[in-house]
Formats: sequence, C-alpha cells, structure tokens
Amino acid sequence: MRNNFDVECAEVEVSNLSELVTEGRNPETLDIDKLDTVGIVNRINREDRKVAEAVAAASEDIARAIDVIADRLSKGGRLIYMGAGTSGRLGIVDASECPPTFGVDSQMVQGIIAGGNGAILKSVEGAEDSFDLGKQDLMERKLTPNDVVCAIAASGRTPYAIGGMKYAKETGAPVVCVTMNPDSEMARIADYPISVVVGPEAIMGSTRMKAGTAQKMVLNILTTGAMIRLGKVYSNLMVDVRVSNEKLKARAKRIVMLATGCDEANAAEMLSKTEYDTKLSIFIIVTGIGVGGAREILNNHGGYLQKAIDFVKNNDRHV
Repeated sequence: MRNNFDVECAEVEVSNLSELVTEGRNPETLDIDKLDTVGIVNRINREDRKVAEAVAAASEDIARAIDVIADRLSKGGRLIYMGAGTSGRLGIVDASECPPTFGVDSQMVQGIIAGGNGAILKSVEGAEDSFDLGKQDLMERKLTPNDVVCAIAASGRTPYAIGGMKYAKETGAPVVCVTMNPDSEMARIADYPISVVVGPEAIMGSTRMKAGTAQKMVLNILTTGAMIRLGKVYSNLMVDVRVSNEKLKARAKRIVMLATGCDEANAAEMLSKTEYDTKLSIFIIVTGIGVGGAREILNNHGGYLQKAIDFVKNNDRHV
C-alpha cells in the first residue's frame, strides 16, 4: 500500500517532469523507431558524441571537487558515493575499481545505493523516494567532517540523495553532487555542485544513456584526479597498482620498465625483491638506494614518487 508521501511524490513527478532537461523529448530522434539497425546505432552514437563536450564544460567545477576530495583523503577521510538506480550502480563501480588500480584500501572510496546491495542487480521500488534512508545509510558509516559525500542523480532531485546530502552537511562533511539538470535542488544544496547538461536522451527519460555515460566519465575523473594529487600516479603510470593476478603482474613489470628504462629481467627481479611493490621497485632502480632506505624515503614523502626522487636528487644521494 502506498503512503501519503508516495502519492505526493507521484503528483510532483507528473507536474514537474517537463521542466527537467533529461526528461525532454529529443527532436533528433523522433523517427528512431523507423530507422534500420545501422541507422539506430548511428543516431544514438551521434547523441553520445555530445557527452564529452558537456563534461568539458563542467571542468572547473569538477576540478574544485577533486581538490576537496584529495584534501580529505590525505587526512584519512573517505569518498562516499550515493545514488539510486543507475546512478548508485555507477558509484559502486567506480569505488570498486579504486583498490586494484591505485592500491588504496577498499574503505577509502565507497559506493552506496538506495535499497542496499540487492538493488545493484534488481531495482528496489520506492527506496529512492526516502529522505530518511539516505540519512540512515550515511549514519551507518559513521560519517565525519574528513569524509566527502558525492551524491549522484540525473534529475538532481532524488529524495534519497537529498536526504544524505543534508545529513552530510549537518556533520560538516563536504558535499559534492553530480547531476544532469542545471539549477537543480541537489546543486543548490551541494558545496561543490557539478551539473553536466547532456540534453534530452535519445529515448525520452532513459537516463542510463547519455546521463549515465556522463556520470561514469565524471566519477572516473574525480577519483583519478584525486589519486594523481595523492601521488598514486607517476607520469601517467599507475605505480600503486595492486598486483593480484597474472595480468597485473605483467602490467607491473611493464610499468617498471617504462618508468626506468630497464629490461624485463631486471624489472622482474626487482619486483620479486619488493614483493611486487611497483612504486618501490621504480624508486630503487632510479635512485640506487636499498630497499629499507628507499621505503623510508617514500614513506616520508607520503608515497609521492616524484617528490621522493626529487628529494634524493637535491640531496645528492645515490641517484
């Protein structure tokens, strides 16, 4: 049975959907159902090309969010994505990719979805309409001012996300939002709003399309940018990659070879000595410092490889 809150939400949805860019009817695809299959593919692809430009238009807002995320992560905080449906799933995907890519703890970047883990595979009806549920999910994670909450919603008005955002502000945690509609309620609440206006979808209201693609791009940039700021990248190499399978062993060797100019045999030998610590292996090969001393210098520089190398060079040590 639906409660009064559900009925009220339904009425608001019907009256306000036409005001949302993402709910508009796309004049470029009115005949998409009449096209042959190649025509359908080309028409959708033509719409998808607009996504990168829309993300680029929000670059300054994305950069501001990266800076606060990197600052809080450097202080032991967490980045917590939250959203419903496609938005929630994309946050979970990005969070899950950070540990193997950048060697960080699985708690550093987290993703939560309205309706809990079961909603990852199957929609949980009504969960996104609860302000309290968003708050409760963050309370369970014992939010602190060092954490950053990033709420994701194409519409910019999802109650679950808004409830979490308001609670985060009460705790003093910085709040980022990623939406696809300008001047949304979420954007007005957030400390660091990111609005990527991709226009109406090829299929009206199917925000898993351009909106979802834009969200994935933005989340990738947020975490990658923050990890670069934290020294997880040397040049454009993933030097903190966590080696957990044969493919990643091969990647680690290649990274060491590219970073130092050594051959495969030397890369493999050094990685074996450092227990496949890619960053440490590079530092030792570049500087000539022993394992113990190299590890200490890296730790003293917060794991930032370039800063550690510069320190050794400036102090005229083994390099």
